[in-house]
Amino acid sequence: MLNNADVFNKIYIATGFTDLRRGIEGLASIVKYEFNLDPFDKDTLFLFCGRRKDRIKDLLWEGDGFLLLYKRLATGAFSWPRTSEEALLINEEQFKLLMSGFDIVAKHPIEEIKDSKLLY
Repeated sequence: MLNNADVFNKIYIATGFTDLRRGIEGLASIVKYEFNLDPFDKDTLFLFCGRRKDRIKDLLWEGDGFLLLYKRLATGAFSWPRTSEEALLINEEQFKLLMSGFDIVAKHPIEEIKDSKLLY
């Protein structure tokens, strides 16, 4: 299920660390009170990662109840953004990259130079 992002309207990842001992109510409260998002937004997937990067929890409201998914990789680790505590909206391609172990947030993004005097 987590390898196919076609069924989700939106996908958010909780950057940073999340205590994965939390259950449905705890994760839904993070979504609502820390990220100011609606955990009852149908077909919106919320992804959480703890300190160990080989496991994630996912929260999904299906209209009639929550679905809580837990994935633990047999080998390897997720490349999870750890820099800030926010909910990051990602697209389907970024989701596939994340599930494949690739970085989705550039550590040193390329920025446009505004002043050409800085080049010389």
